[in-house]
Amino acid sequence: MNTHEERELKLSVPPGFRLPRLAGTRITPRVLTAVYYDTPGHRLATAGVTLRRRVEGRRPRWQLKLPRGAARLEIEVGRDGRRPKADGPEHPPARLVELVTAFSRGEALAPAATLRTRRHGRRIRDHGRPIAEVVLDTVQVLDGGRPVSHFRELEAELTGGDEQALSRIEERLRAAGATHGDGRPKLLRALGIEPAAPPAPDSSAPAAEHVRAVVAAQLTAIAAHDPGTRLGRDPESLHQMRVAVRRLRALLREAGPMLEPGWVEPLRVELEWLGDKLGPVRDLDVFREYLAEEIGHLDPGERPGGARLLESLKAERRAARAPMLAALKSERYLRLLAALDEAATQPRTVDTGASLESLGQRALRRLRRAIEDLGGAPSDEDLHAVRIKVKRARYAAELAQPVAGKPARRFIERAKDLQDLLGDHQDAVTAQARLKTLADSLGDPAVSLVAGRLLERQAARRARLLERFPKTWRKLDKRGRKLWG
Repeated sequence: MNTHEERELKLSVPPGFRLPRLAGTRITPRVLTAVYYDTPGHRLATAGVTLRRRVEGRRPRWQLKLPRGAARLEIEVGRDGRRPKADGPEHPPARLVELVTAFSRGEALAPAATLRTRRHGRRIRDHGRPIAEVVLDTVQVLDGGRPVSHFRELEAELTGGDEQALSRIEERLRAAGATHGDGRPKLLRALGIEPAAPPAPDSSAPAAEHVRAVVAAQLTAIAAHDPGTRLGRDPESLHQMRVAVRRLRALLREAGPMLEPGWVEPLRVELEWLGDKLGPVRDLDVFREYLAEEIGHLDPGERPGGARLLESLKAERRAARAPMLAALKSERYLRLLAALDEAATQPRTVDTGASLESLGQRALRRLRRAIEDLGGAPSDEDLHAVRIKVKRARYAAELAQPVAGKPARRFIERAKDLQDLLGDHQDAVTAQARLKTLADSLGDPAVSLVAGRLLERQAARRARLLERFPKTWRKLDKRGRKLWG
């Protein structure tokens, strides 16, 4: 399975448009036929996901394209990881079907459209170095092998250049007559689908509508980072998926007074289950990254012992991925996504008279009481509990931000500062415990020596963070008084 990140620009072209003279070499004209697969309701297409079997000559290949911010991740395989046959009935490889689970919601995939593309263009070079490909595509939409409609589009894809190079190419293309494109993949154009996100609720919208909007946003984030979490090649995908799960659970907790308890509590239980499955691998990623940086600062003679520590964590991470992946492949996960779909369209509310502002005020009062109870020598457990309340106060403010405005945004920024500080403190506490366990289990004097040095650094790290805690809290409290009083 081959993967790479695709950064491209799509432009519209008027009739008679011709490519301008661009530095580089001519691309041999190509004819590409692609069968696109989707659910009956076009779940993949509306999410910007493309799964297709493309044939050029008699050489077929499966391609999956997933949104990744301004770019897309392209994955290419043959059937079951091998080169597919050029003819005969075809089904998407199981590995690719699994990667789109969060978008398909487990529904069967079937051919949704067949497109034939005639392509010509140029490979652009700068001082002999390839930087991009510019292609002009004439696309026919086929039905039973016969064309029923067609369109043209212009694409510029980076192959080695940067965003500035893409901007310069865009200027040349626009000067030749190209115009702004809507950025839709070919399948969306062929199907005539123009996905539009529900409008963000304004300050006058009912509180339930704000709850619906934040649930929808977090569900979108969960689905977007699910494929990367399954692939396991970029730790940031798992991090963002876990953040979305935890944030959604906390937001539902803070919105609890206006939601049906019998509906929201089971949903929060399931989100906790998913977060627990994602947590061990993510915690190991954080620990390994920090440990690798610390080991890099050790004396050269101590680094082999540090390398043994990292190898042990690598094996532990591989073992932790198995139950996480099993959870993502389970029916329980699909049921959770279905329940979140409902919550993102019509959350079950009760008329308690609670306002978004009152939820924020309540969360801040709880945080203040927790801070007052800390005393002069807070325990690690107490500080961790305060961090949880900081997150809850932050998320309650996020719920209320559409009605509270700029003061809420400033409060959220300060809350994040305190949350990060206490998170770093908890990471240091966890690192100390893990280092002791690893050193004892490996039983290597060189490892024990390195672990001892690193334990000292964790203790110093905790002390530095605790020194910053009072001032960081005062800044947050000041913003809270301006926001809620």
